[in-house]
Amino acid sequence: MAQVTAALVKELRERTGAGMLDCKNALRETDGDLDKAAEMLRKKGLAKAAKKAGRATTEGRIATYVHGGRIGVMVEVNCETDFVAKTEDFERFCNDIAMQIAAMNPDVVRREDMDPAAIEKERGILRERALNEGKPEKIVDKIVDGQIEKWLSERVLLEQAFIRENKKTVGDLLKELIAKVGENVQIRRFARYELGEGLEKKQDDFLAEVAAQVHGA
Repeated sequence: MAQVTAALVKELRERTGAGMLDCKNALRETDGDLDKAAEMLRKKGLAKAAKKAGRATTEGRIATYVHGGRIGVMVEVNCETDFVAKTEDFERFCNDIAMQIAAMNPDVVRREDMDPAAIEKERGILRERALNEGKPEKIVDKIVDGQIEKWLSERVLLEQAFIRENKKTVGDLLKELIAKVGENVQIRRFARYELGEGLEKKQDDFLAEVAAQVHGA
């Protein structure tokens, strides 16, 4: 068995934010493999996060983000205590979510908030397109189901790829925060304003601009 050194424990703590004892135990169980230990801690943390999901959230903060004077976002993120609301991890999460909304322009926070009529309308458009392209009718519905899932992953905030780390979704990021702070955290609502929205104007690539700013930060 590999020796679990203080340096290994320190590195794992910095990578995961888990407690010292949890890090030491994870390294022992994985024979000192940092990657496996980090994955083990992540899975345990997500399991704990799921158990906290039903707890009341009456504290939190409202974060704002303005991009170039053209896009403005306000987002309310709730937690259980004022103590957690003032932590650096919570504040960073709120700011990241505000920037995510500015860049990716979601319609709703979670899938169940999406208007069923909007989903059915999109499904009808996709089905008609598939048939017009000559796709066999017996597989059209399966094709459309996959396209609807992709469409929802772009329109639902919690299912979007996180702009700072696109291998994670915003939902993954939320669960990791819950595991780290030990409280239930919920993204309650948001508002996004775009200068001249609804008026005929030249469309700029705001996503590229915001992404460039994120990676340059």
